[in-house]
Parts: sequence; structure tokens; C-alpha cells
Amino acid sequence: MTTTLETWGPVDPLEPALSVRRVLTLERVLAGEPEVVAGAAQLDRPVRWVHVAEAADVGVMLTGGEMVLTTGVLLAGDDNAQAEYIRSLHRAEAAAVVLGLGRAFPTTPDVMRRAAERCGLPMVVLHRPFPFAELTEEVQSRLVRRKFAAVSLSEAVRTALTGLITAGAPLQRLLDEIAHHTGCPVVVTNLAHRVLATAGERSAVDDVLRDWERIARQAWGHHPGRSGTGGGSEGDGWIRAELGGRGERWGQIMLCGYRGDTAGGKLLADRAAEALVLHRMLGGNTAHSWEEQSAQSLLTDLLSGVVPARQLLPRARAAGLPVNRRTFVPLVVPDGEPAQLERMLRLLGLSGLVAECTHGATAVLLSLARDQDAAALAAHFAARLRTESGERHTVVAAADPRTAWDDVPAGLREAQHVADAVADSSAALDLPAVVRLKDVHLRGLVRLLRDDPHVQSFAERELDGLLCATAADDLLAVLRTYLATGRNKSRTAQLHHVSRPALYRRLEAIEARLGVDLDDFEQAASVHIALLAHDAQQG
Repeated sequence: MTTTLETWGPVDPLEPALSVRRVLTLERVLAGEPEVVAGAAQLDRPVRWVHVAEAADVGVMLTGGEMVLTTGVLLAGDDNAQAEYIRSLHRAEAAAVVLGLGRAFPTTPDVMRRAAERCGLPMVVLHRPFPFAELTEEVQSRLVRRKFAAVSLSEAVRTALTGLITAGAPLQRLLDEIAHHTGCPVVVTNLAHRVLATAGERSAVDDVLRDWERIARQAWGHHPGRSGTGGGSEGDGWIRAELGGRGERWGQIMLCGYRGDTAGGKLLADRAAEALVLHRMLGGNTAHSWEEQSAQSLLTDLLSGVVPARQLLPRARAAGLPVNRRTFVPLVVPDGEPAQLERMLRLLGLSGLVAECTHGATAVLLSLARDQDAAALAAHFAARLRTESGERHTVVAAADPRTAWDDVPAGLREAQHVADAVADSSAALDLPAVVRLKDVHLRGLVRLLRDDPHVQSFAERELDGLLCATAADDLLAVLRTYLATGRNKSRTAQLHHVSRPALYRRLEAIEARLGVDLDDFEQAASVHIALLAHDAQQG
């Protein structure tokens, strides 16, 4: 057998599990001139222990994963015993059998070789005399050191995570720490297997999320209700642990493609799960659940435009948002409560993400089938919100529907812009339940330009006489309502609960302080624009 000698340095718990192939690279083994005569395709089987045994019925003494060393002295001359010996090792799930050639078998026994090939059991013969005790000492020492390293790593992880929890670190910081120690992507899901949070190298996480539907099916489809592995076999490193406490399960954490041995990975996953449960319990009645944080993170990234929408598509799909052949309707509800809006989506049977965004507003991204009427459903949603809130002036800011995922960020920004334009209560006096860009007119334009220094200077210059007044707030409120109602004196007096003569006196005071005639359309328009700009800057 031709192979390359490896140098065995300090144990790294993230190294792949000790395999038959790696054992055969040991210098002591190479001195015995090993030759793989059967089961060459199974050399990556993990070795749990090394066992020297000459008994013909050794299979009954094994528990699986052992590399069995023998000279076959009790098998010589009995073909049936030789074949049964191999079959018994196979039934016991031994990792491999190593036969030292010598007095009992000067050459490879063909019966054993054929039986091992049929069973898929790796069989290795040693052409030179070899002290088995040295091999067992080397491998056992290595295995014990690996177990100790795994336990040490798990304790280091426990200590690090406990320190972060004590310091009040957020969930994402804990997950980043777990990913750092495990060296693989980490995914947290709810019981519906929707992804709530991730950590790890971005490209590796994206690879996992792109294939999440298949991974979730394999991870939970074959082993419902218990910890295990997914994405393949245990050797593939897909290791999960349940999240829950006080008799209630509410999620899972998965290590995706952990490189170390399965036992060490399971230990780390359990430590991580313990920390996440503690973090959630100590969080008590936090303002945002993990589900809300997940939606908020995704919608924030979409709104910011820092991450291209195409790169966020796997996250949206893994979070449970339908994205294939869908129509997306971006909405923003000023002063909306995320929990109330989530409940409304469920009651109406709508799919979507809900998350709090800036200035107390809540963003809602609806995902509709292509044959659904987006405008009618948005109107129904807004009408239901008005009914439940009991406020007839409650509005929902909406962008035009998007059929392409790449257009969703622009739609969310449009909806947020509309919501900003109707943020103050006076703007909502005569607005429909669903407000779009075409409904905000001049107010929307001024909102866009509010940070322009020329606009700020214009607003201060036009309103200077009133802003410096002692009763500025009262007069500004009257002016705001008067202009918003189209200079309707009766309506303004009614809304401010004053008599017509009292309103006239206030309007005269405003005109005197500003040096304008509000009956003049151009002067009134100029003051109106200045007031809109002032309100936008204050907002």
C-alpha cells in the first residue's frame, strides 16, 4: 500500500474524526507494510477504539467502531470459521480488521478477503511482524486526548457564552461566538423549521440557506421529535440540539457541516442550546421575540440596500416567506404594533414579514400569489386595521406591488417615504385607509427635500416671526390646520373648539407676525410649503 505519512501534532477537536485511513498513516503501522485487500471504499470509517483479539467469536464482544487486530491463529485451516469471523465483525459494525501475516497466514487468506469485500468491511494485512501493543497504545492515547480536548472546548464555550449572557449580549453575539468555536455555520429555527437567526462565514451560511428546504427535510423528516443529524449521515457533520425548557420545546439549533467528530459536535451543540435557552429565559418579557428580530433584521437589510436583494433571497425563503412566482406588497403602518399586525396577517390568511422600523412605524411585506388582487387585499388589510384600532384616521402607507424580488427594497423605501409624509395627525384628516405616493402630493416632495440646507433656510425665514412668538405652539397648530383644510375657517374653528371670532383673532395674529396675507394664494402657498418643511425637519 502506498500512502503519505502524516505528522500527528497536538489534538485539534475540530479535526475530522480518527478514521481507518488516518490510522494506516501512523509510522508504526507503515513499518508493518500495510496493504488494503478489501473494503477500500470504506477507509473513512471512524475508529472508536482499537481491540486486539484472537477469539473466533470476537464479534459478540464489540459495540461498533472498533479496529480489530489479529493474527488469525485460531482461524487457520477452517474456511467456514474464517468467513463467519468476517461476517460477525460486519454484524458488530467493526471499523476494520487488521491481519498480521505470519505463521497462521503467510499470505492473504482468500476466503477472508472475499467475505470482507462482500460485506464492505475494510481488511488490511501487514506483511512484516508488528507489535500490536504499540499501535493500541498510540491510537488509544490519541482517542483519549481527543475526548479530553472536546470536553475542554465545550467548557470553554460554556464559559464564553455565560460571560456574554451575563453582560447582556444580544442573541446574534452568542451565535457568532458559537460559530467561532465550532468553525461551521450555525442556524437557529423555530418548530416549523423556519430560520430565525444564523452565524458563521457569510458565504458558507448563504450556501446552507440556498439549500435549506432540502436540509430541513432530511434533518427532521427521518428523525422527528429527537436530536440527531441532518443533511446526510452523522459523518457529514449536520448536528442539532433541541431548544426548550419547562416542558416546552420551541426551536432547534443546528451545526451545519461540523468538521470534528460527531460526539464532540453533539457536546458543543448541547452547550450552545443550554446557553440559548438561558438567554431566552433571562430575557423575560423582551420587546422583540426571536421571530420578530429575524424579520426586523431581514427587512432592515432590504431597506438599507447595503446587501443586494438577490443575496437576501435565501434568508427570506428560509424564514418561511414564499418567494417563487409571487407578488410583493410593501406596507408601512405609522405607530403600528408588530404583534397586532402579525395577528391580523394570520386572521386574514396572508403570508408576510412584519417588523418594527424607524420612528415607531412597522413595516409589513406581503407575499401574494400572482392571481390575487394586491390592491383589494391591501385595502382589506387597512380597513380591518381601522376597525380593530378604533381609529378612523389610521392609515397604511403602501408602495405599488412588485413582481420581482430585486424591486422589493425600492418598494419598501417608497412605502416608508409615504408613511413619513403622513406622519403627523393633521395629514391624515381626509386620507384614504391605504395611502400611496400619489396621495401625498406636495407633502411627499417636501419630505424628500427636508435635509436640503436651502429648504431649511427657506422654512426658517418664512416662519421666523411665528417661531419666536411666545404662543408659537398654539399659533402654529392653528396655522397648520387652517392650511391643511384648504383655508376653511369653519372647519378650523370646529377642530380647535373655538368660536369664529376667536379664530379670526388668531389668524390676524399669525398674519401680523409673519407679515403675510393668508387670503393671497401665493403667500399662503409659500407659508404652507415652509410649514411642511418645518414639520418634516422636526419629524
